[in-house]
Order: sequence, then C-alpha cells, then structure tokens
Amino acid sequence: MQAPVLVLKDSLTRESGSKVQHANIQASKAVADIIRTTLGPRSMLKMLLDAGGGIVVTNDGNSILRELDLAHPAAKSMIELSRTQDEEVGDGTTSVIVLAGEMLHVAEAFIDKNFHPTLIIKLLKDAIAVLDKIAAPVELCCNVGNGEELYRYKIYWSIWGSNCSLDATTTVGVDLGQGLREVDIKKYIKVEKVPGGQLEDSKVLKGVMINKDVVAPGKMRRKIINPRIILLDCPLEYKKGENQTNAELVREEDWGILLKMEEEYIENLCMQILKFKPDLVITEKGLSDLACHYLSKAGVSAIRRLRKTDNNRIAKACGAVVVNRPDELQESDVGTRAGIFEVKKIGDEFFAFIDECTDPKACTVLLRGASKDLLNEVERNLQDAMSVARNMIKNPKLVPGGGATELTVSATLKQKSSSVEGIEKWPYEAAAIAFEAIPRTLAQNCGVNVIRTMTALQGKHANGENAWIGIDGSTGAITDMKERKIWDAYNVKAQTFKTAIEAACMLLRIDDIVSGIKKKQAPGAGQAPSKPTIEQEGDADNEQMIPE
Repeated sequence: MQAPVLVLKDSLTRESGSKVQHANIQASKAVADIIRTTLGPRSMLKMLLDAGGGIVVTNDGNSILRELDLAHPAAKSMIELSRTQDEEVGDGTTSVIVLAGEMLHVAEAFIDKNFHPTLIIKLLKDAIAVLDKIAAPVELCCNVGNGEELYRYKIYWSIWGSNCSLDATTTVGVDLGQGLREVDIKKYIKVEKVPGGQLEDSKVLKGVMINKDVVAPGKMRRKIINPRIILLDCPLEYKKGENQTNAELVREEDWGILLKMEEEYIENLCMQILKFKPDLVITEKGLSDLACHYLSKAGVSAIRRLRKTDNNRIAKACGAVVVNRPDELQESDVGTRAGIFEVKKIGDEFFAFIDECTDPKACTVLLRGASKDLLNEVERNLQDAMSVARNMIKNPKLVPGGGATELTVSATLKQKSSSVEGIEKWPYEAAAIAFEAIPRTLAQNCGVNVIRTMTALQGKHANGENAWIGIDGSTGAITDMKERKIWDAYNVKAQTFKTAIEAACMLLRIDDIVSGIKKKQAPGAGQAPSKPTIEQEGDADNEQMIPE
C-alpha cells in the first residue's frame, strides 16, 4: 500500500499517517511469506543466485534472508530479526520471522481504531511465564563421553547430527565455576568440508585438522606418535627491514661476513627451539630453507604460514602455548596432550591431523559428501544443531516441539484475555491467536488438511491442558511430543518470543518515514518537452541567405 509523500525540500521527503503503518505491515508480511514454506523438517527449499553466479540450495531462514536486497525499511528491519536470532541462540531464524509477521497481521485491524501498539508488549511477560511453567529440566552431565544423557532427548535433526553436535559441544565446553559452563562454538569448533566419500564418513575429531603439509615432505616425518608440539607466532627466517635498506660493503670478504651473520641468527633461533626436543614445530609466519635444514636434520617436522585461528585451536587441543619469541620458550609451553600427528592425502590435497588428544578444548568436524552444495547445507544444519546443544548445556531446559508450545501459550493467553478489563481485551486476544501461526505453518508444509488438523489441536488445548500434544513435522500426525521425543530448547523458544513481539511493537509505533535521499530522475525528466514550432512568413525574411 503506497503511503502519501509530502515533499519538504528538494532532497527531503516525508511519508506520514496511518497508511505508513499499513505499508510497514504489508512489507513485513511479504518477508514472512518468502520463508514461510521453509519451516519444519518437510519444508520446501529455496534456490539462491548470488552476484557471482553461484547457486545455494537451502531452507535456512537466515541464509535466505541475508541474500535479499530489499528497499523498504520495514522489510530490512525484519531481516535484521533473523540475523539477531542467529547470533543470539543460533536457531529459530524462520520461526521468529513467521511469528513477527503474524503479530503484525492481527494488529492491522486495530490500527484504524486508535489502539496503542504497546498493548501487544503486555503479552510477552505472560507468554514467558507459560514457557517457564511447561519447561522440563534436564539432568545433564557434560563430562559424559558419549553424550547418552543428552542423546536421550534427540535434540535436533537426525541421530548422526545429534551425535556430532553433542560430541563437539561437550568437547569444547569449559567450566567457569558456580555451575556455569562456557561453550564457544565459533572459536574452537572448525567445520572442514572435503568433497568426496559418503556422509557416513563424517566424524568429530578429538583434535584439529588443517589443510597443510610439512615444509619438506621428503625429509620430515608425516606420522608421529605422542608428539611434542611447539607453536610459534614469529618467523624462523632472517629479519627483514620494514623499509628499503642499503648496505655499503668496502671489502669483498664483508659479504661473506654478512651472510654468516644471517646464518648464525637462524641457527641460534633453531637451537633455542631444539633444546626442548620437539617433534613438531608450527609457526604462523615464514620458515626459511636454512631453518628447514636445521629442523629436518634434528628429526623435527615443521608447518609454516598457519592461520592464527587454527594455531589457537591447536593450542587448546594439545595444551601448548603460542610463543612470540623462541628465547622465551619454557617447558610448560610445549604441547604434550596430542596422541598422534599424521599427514593424509584426501582427494588432491594434503591434510595434517593432530588427533586423539587428551581432554581437548577444541575440535574439528570433518564433513564428507558427494558435492559442495550438499556439504554446505549439512554445515548450516550442523551449526544450528551445535547452537541448540550449546543452549542446552548453558540452560538445560526443554519445551515441547511441533507447535505444542505455541498452542499451549495461545490457549492460556486466550483464557487470560477474559480477565483483561476494558477495550484492551480485544488486541490481547488477537495477539494470543497469532501464536497459532507456527503449528498452522507446520501443518501446511506437511501437506495435511490444515483446517481439520488445527481444529483438532485447538480442541485438545482448549482448557490449557495437553501441553505436550503437537504436530509431527515429518508425518503430519497429531501426537504426544514427549513420546516422540520432539523437543525445542527453552532458550531458543524464549528468544523467539521476545524478538518477535518486541520487533512487532517497534514497527507498529512507526507512523512517519522521513527520507533525506534525493530520488534519482530519469534522464531528461527535469526538462520540459519542447513544443513543435510553426514557421511564420516573416521569419523567412530574417534568415541569412546562403549564396549559391
């Protein structure tokens, strides 16, 4: 719906009135409709074409929305919701957009009746209270090696995805004391995608994998059991000047002295390292041929030009400390917790494995698959699964999935709306009905009869009872979520409600759009069209005659 535009100056326009609110709602609903069909396990996929001509096939809400280039400011705000949800809890990026769009849809009828948008925000406290009531605590033991206690609740996707996500998150978890546990999946969990093989060949390494080979493959060992590892953040080569350096040599033998000084400098660096008897030296900077000679002669393998992030992961995995200067090395800086160092060739590339570490605090997830598109989609789903597992470790509470939580919240709030006094009762009840958008969308994406399914679900939740009854996203059947072990993490659901309701309230409070961007005019649009002229008889006398 096009809002009226008032031109204030040449480069300043203002859109005003309730029509702006309607326009914002329509734009937000359009964004929600784009990804509505991607909710649930049997959802549709979207094919995205990027600027470089690449193709991405996915049903991840955040991945889809970040590729959109929308001009309307309300639509851009909706896209930011998905990004915020992904950064905060890592899952629920589609649900938050669908719920926010439905909240705006039910509020549209009350705009022209002069209801204030902040009435909707009153639902948030009540909705979170219902979540707290139906949440089921989970007894977690984060030191369980095989994750049996967590796996009993099938957190996400499939058995394989659950095992991988749980192994990775429990590996990198760090106890902070007082019952708190920190899990940094972005820093210390690396997903390495290698095309080829089968998905079943994927695994979580108890260590780190990097796409590097040793510096001198013929002279250095490619397999070491129980290696002693030294990590450096400095070059093992002669120090170069930052600017152009000129040296004037008077005698011929001075050139030999200069070369000898460089060799002695490199030899001194290597001797400071070799006195700790390492088996593997890894540096983030360069490593000269002379240093390679000294190290290989001592039976030490070396890897150079490693990323800082990978170096930090290796340090966390094997217990080493990244050192900036070789003369500051201590015995405590040497990593000794790695079980094996091995270089393997996968496809056409070499990969170095530092594996079988004792109590590692960093790990690598090795993904194998038929194509890059498949691996990219598996990685996106695995990132969501690891985020859910991280949320479970931080706040071990579960709520029923399959839309059962939203139906329970909706039924409870509809009952409570009868106790709300005055005209506030109507928008309160309408916003409560908006929660039914999630199970309704799940039913649509399953291909079942939506009206019959929603009527049956509403009947079971009519009195706020049967909080565990929802819709199985795979089959479309109405079942007990506790028996099917279909759960959602409490943190994800609470963040979805908070983000969706607060964003809907913010967008409804916008009644003016003022733009300081001057609109571009088409070429020649600013000039008035020239009218055809008729030559008069007297004009011919004033023309200069060209002589023959």
